[in-house]
Amino acid sequence: MSVNRYIGTGNLTRDPVLRELPAGRSVCELRVAVEGMARGRETGYINVCVYDRPGEAAAEHLSKGWLVAVDGRLEWGEWEREDGEKRHDYRVIGNVTFLAAPRSKGNASQQRQRENGDPHERKSASRARREPAAA
Repeated sequence: MSVNRYIGTGNLTRDPVLRELPAGRSVCELRVAVEGMARGRETGYINVCVYDRPGEAAAEHLSKGWLVAVDGRLEWGEWEREDGEKRHDYRVIGNVTFLAAPRSKGNASQQRQRENGDPHERKSASRARREPAAA
């Protein structure tokens, strides 16, 4: 019996890319920088694929710089570039957990809330303007 599972944390190196597959499923592709993963304890990079509704949520809410946790199975992939060069890499097929937004600018959903106003924000009656009572 073998176990094929990757669990790690890192920061997104770019905004997520959401694609529609021919069968109608959706896939969100992420690239995560993981400290201490490469030779000499350097930063390494891993591609992550999240399918269907969890992938759509990741594409909607995440952006470059987010700290995320990744959990899934490691898969080997190879392809040929347009110039004929053969390429290969590993990717994780699984789930991503949103941990923290970038410190510099917040996330996309927070930005939309600031621009459009948060519909769930509670308004305090004590803060409402009151007209002076007529004498």
